[in-house]
Amino acid sequence: MRKPIRLLLASGAVTAALLAAAPPAQAAVVTFNSGHLDLVDIAYEAGELELGVHDEDNDVEYAADDVKIVVKRQAKVTVPNDPAFGFLGTPGVSKVWILPEIQNTNLVWPGIAAEEVEPGTFTADALTLNLQSVSGLGQLAIYTENAVGQPTILADSGDGLPDTIALTAGDHLHANWAFDRAGTYCITFRATGTLAATGEQVTSEPATLRVVVRA
Repeated sequence: MRKPIRLLLASGAVTAALLAAAPPAQAAVVTFNSGHLDLVDIAYEAGELELGVHDEDNDVEYAADDVKIVVKRQAKVTVPNDPAFGFLGTPGVSKVWILPEIQNTNLVWPGIAAEEVEPGTFTADALTLNLQSVSGLGQLAIYTENAVGQPTILADSGDGLPDTIALTAGDHLHANWAFDRAGTYCITFRATGTLAATGEQVTSEPATLRVVVRA
């Protein structure tokens, strides 16, 4: 006579079988809507370039697909009334959501870091960060501003991709990340460098960051 299922469970036989057959648990996605975050954190380990996300406030590292970045409604501003900012939309008219170069504690403060790359590893300590693709309803522009508020564009999906950002081993860069429409964006990066010892070019696997811009 077959044993009742409750007896099998009590004996642990069914529990063991179910555990063996169950798929591995998926890591929970961590959501950030404020704080100092290196949205692109470049490291060189075991002969490979790697990209991740670094929570600077808590010194925790994440894979890019383990996080979600939220751009709050408070980030929505009018494009400066200056033709130099035409890459963001119509100056003085268009709206844009900006994670700012200068820290605002209510928003994510986005960094790009190569601090985990030892000087001398790559030729001239040079690294190239490639913005490969941006999917979503709108465009992404990454840019800095000088002391008098004039922009230098580092990458702009609005005029075609890929774009490249030049970095130096040990760098920690802050820039404005501007989104011209609300919605969900998937932003894919890769990093490349030439090894100083061998002349071999090393390229990371692509890393895709998910950003949700609130209307």
